[in-house]
This record gives sequence, structure tokens and C-alpha cells, in this order.
Amino acid sequence: MSAGPLRAGAGGAGRRRPGAPGRGERHVVAVGADGARAAIGAAAVHGLVRGVLRAERAGRALVSVTFLAPAAMAALNRRHLGHRGPTDVITFAFAPAGLEGLVGDIYVCPAVAAAHAARFGCGVREETARLVVHGTLHVLGHDHPVGPTREASPMWRRQERLLRRLWPPSPAR
Repeated sequence: MSAGPLRAGAGGAGRRRPGAPGRGERHVVAVGADGARAAIGAAAVHGLVRGVLRAERAGRALVSVTFLAPAAMAALNRRHLGHRGPTDVITFAFAPAGLEGLVGDIYVCPAVAAAHAARFGCGVREETARLVVHGTLHVLGHDHPVGPTREASPMWRRQERLLRRLWPPSPAR
């Protein structure tokens, strides 16, 4: 999990063992930043992740979302995927032994999100939300092809449907 996560939403004070949602909590979301400032706040990130988990009927889940500076994202990309330079989102999903449910880490690079937003003609907040939804779907086991056909894939279509439903967040949620 990311260092120094900020707990968003999910209610309840006090310390909790990592990987162990509290009594009655099905979806625990931690939001943090390591040298980067996100275009959307922790409450919005929390709502997006929980919204996707609910829509996909996920069981118990512990998901962290960490926003990284380009250098940190480039290092993660090189170390785990063997690619050079920063990327928009990297996701790790785990099925920890002895725990029910799933655990996932999502890393988002706001600088890459901003560049994509300018390139694709959408707002930075929307693109950041898209990456959070995208990462959450990966945590749940969804995947897409690499290359030009990825935007026509079932995962991409699901991502866009969920994004339309969950973004922008409504005050009533």
C-alpha cells in the first residue's frame, strides 16, 4: 500500500490494521499523494472508487489511490512494467492469503492526466476521474488490449458508462 494514505469517507475514527476493512465496511478506500497534487479531491476519488465497486457488485475491497509526480511514476513504470517514462495509471491487484475480498493499489500521475486532457479535449478533472475509474476496473480484474483497439474494448465502454454515471459527483451522493 502507499505510504501515508489519507483516509477518505468510509467513516469511523481510529487506527485499523492494513488490509482489514472495519466491521460493516465492505469497501475501504485510502487516498494519498507523493509529490503530486490531484485535480480532484480525496472525497471525489473515494466516491468514484466506491461507486465502481458498488456498480460491479464487488465484495469486500481495500483500495488505495496514490497520486505520483512524473519521476516517481516513471520509476514505477520502469521497475514493474519495463517501460520508460511516466504513464497515466498503473494498477496492482492482490488476492491476499487469509483475507476475504481483494486489495488493490492504483497509482495516477496528474501531470500525464493533464497532458491527456489537453490532447483529448476534456477537462483535467474529468480525465483524472476517468483514470481512477479505469484503475478500479483493473483492480477488479478487467483488462483491455494494448494499442488502437483499446477504446473499443468492453472494459473501455464500461469505464465510459461508469464515468458518465459517477462524474461529476452530485451533492446528493
